[in-house]
Amino acid sequence: MNDRGCTLWFTGLSGAGKSTLAQLVAEELRKMGKKVEILDGDEVRQNLSKGLGFSKEDRDTNVKRIGYVAKLLARNGIIAITAAISPYREVRDYVRQQNGDFVEVFVKCPLEVCIERDVKGLYKKALAGEIKQFTGISDTYEEPLNPEIVVNTAEETKEESVQKILNGLKDLNYI
Repeated sequence: MNDRGCTLWFTGLSGAGKSTLAQLVAEELRKMGKKVEILDGDEVRQNLSKGLGFSKEDRDTNVKRIGYVAKLLARNGIIAITAAISPYREVRDYVRQQNGDFVEVFVKCPLEVCIERDVKGLYKKALAGEIKQFTGISDTYEEPLNPEIVVNTAEETKEESVQKILNGLKDLNYI
């Protein structure tokens, strides 16, 4: 069995489906006997990055912390799945450099669809000016230039997206 670890980095707008897909992919990988950990952006913020705000510097610090933990897990044969907006290309590229075995999954979804979904009610608040520096509204999201895997959650079912990700991991010899 291939026990090669890696960092599976989900990036995309809030509401694109990162956390949902991360959970579903983790389930499938565990069924295959893989060791998997999920580092969800919201959970990491509460436990590892408490006190950080949403300035560019704080967001970069948060992403670098997630990347560091993912690297530690991956080098021990674990597939570290991250689900964090990670809006800035430069810091994602930094994490890629630091981590080596890095698979970027761009969870593509048009802003309008994310606003419609608005699972957490954050877009409503951001559009009303109640949340400053909100990615996609008052702050930028820089799409990845060359992600290993792209899923489009506005056009694909969850199952299709999960299969695309698993196929990508097979093609890259992680599973």
